Amino acid sequence: MSDSYYDSVEEVPSDSFWEVGNYKRTVKRIDDGHRLCSDLMNCIHERARIEKGYAQQLTEWAKRWRQLVEKGPQYGTVEKAWHAFMSEAEKVSELHIEVKSALMNEDFEKIKNWQKEAFHKQIMGGFKETKEAEDGFRKAQKPWAKKLKEVEAAKKAYHVACKEEKLAVSRETNSKADPALNPEQLKKLQDKVDKSKQDVLKTREKYEKALKDLDNATPQYMENMEQVFEQCQQFEERRIRFFREVLLEVQKHLDLSTVPGYKNIYRELEQNIKAADTVEDLRWFRANHGPGMSMNWPQFEDWSADLNRTLSRREKKKAADGVTLTGISQTEPVPQHNKNSSVSSSEKNQSYSADWSDEETNNPFSSNDAPAETNPFDEDTSPTMEVRVRALYDYEGQELDELSFKTGEELTKIEDEDEQGWCKGRLDNGQVGLYPANYVEAIQ
Repeated sequence: MSDSYYDSVEEVPSDSFWEVGNYKRTVKRIDDGHRLCSDLMNCIHERARIEKGYAQQLTEWAKRWRQLVEKGPQYGTVEKAWHAFMSEAEKVSELHIEVKSALMNEDFEKIKNWQKEAFHKQIMGGFKETKEAEDGFRKAQKPWAKKLKEVEAAKKAYHVACKEEKLAVSRETNSKADPALNPEQLKKLQDKVDKSKQDVLKTREKYEKALKDLDNATPQYMENMEQVFEQCQQFEERRIRFFREVLLEVQKHLDLSTVPGYKNIYRELEQNIKAADTVEDLRWFRANHGPGMSMNWPQFEDWSADLNRTLSRREKKKAADGVTLTGISQTEPVPQHNKNSSVSSSEKNQSYSADWSDEETNNPFSSNDAPAETNPFDEDTSPTMEVRVRALYDYEGQELDELSFKTGEELTKIEDEDEQGWCKGRLDNGQVGLYPANYVEAIQ
């Protein structure tokens, strides 16, 4: 059977599987199965990247806010409860890193290996399984397709004979009404009619015989096609079952609620928050920074030479330990402690001056202007020209200090391009970071 015949039959509008060539949809499903394996791997790979990115952001968030709380004015058990949020983030970050590793090292690799074992590439292109299915269907269909072609040829011959018979009868009928025709001509027309009728009978017999042969071959044809189709079904069944198995494993890796350690994280967080004791914190502050502090009350002291020398040594030591400030305006308050030094909660609270009040300007959480004390997450408050820009392309930040945005997203440029081609900007959600200058355009 030539390929040209298959191509011509495929144009028949019938959509039945039994039509010649319509088995190709079943064969194509094998190639689709290979592509679906690749799609599922890409899907899992992207989810793993999201898990990794989320874990990194949690870690960075916890690091920054832990430092901020340590340097801030919060103290006591509430400070410990606040720190518990950072501990929760660090532990959850570790769990999401484990999710990322499970997705890539187990699920991704399992699909990759199964795809390699199930689909075997040929040197000339395509897959061995596709070719075997194609050959099986062609072999099963070839005898029936040959008889179908004979039926089509017999039908065509029969219809042509019928057409010729009708034409001959019409000519004979018209000739009887024509007096100009001689008997010999009439005889030829009658012979033509007789011959055409015989041709009709012969072609009809061949047509009916070809149909009968086709009908007799149909059961075997159906059996052979069913056999090859079932083989394809079994191959597809393996893929579908495998996909279901893999997706269930992915679900288990993503479902942190089944991880015992995940529940413990939030049980510990709840315990730390509930452990915050208002009375205890106020008692601690009273004892360390309030009326509960001991006091060396002034007493009358007689003058003596030894006492004078002692005071002199004490004053010199105090001057050596401190820093002499000059040229300070009397209207400007002097900060009582160094905000940028990393100290513990108890140490920083012990360093507060005796005249500490609610008007202290070095509170990083205060809304008052504090030139010397700033929140590390606040933007640079120095005057700059802010420009609204629009993203020309998608960009995903590669470092923690880089922004990520989608095409068409708007943001604010807060610093001009540097010599390396980077700008500093702010997203509408408040995140500040760097981005490539040529990835955006100014909004007119």
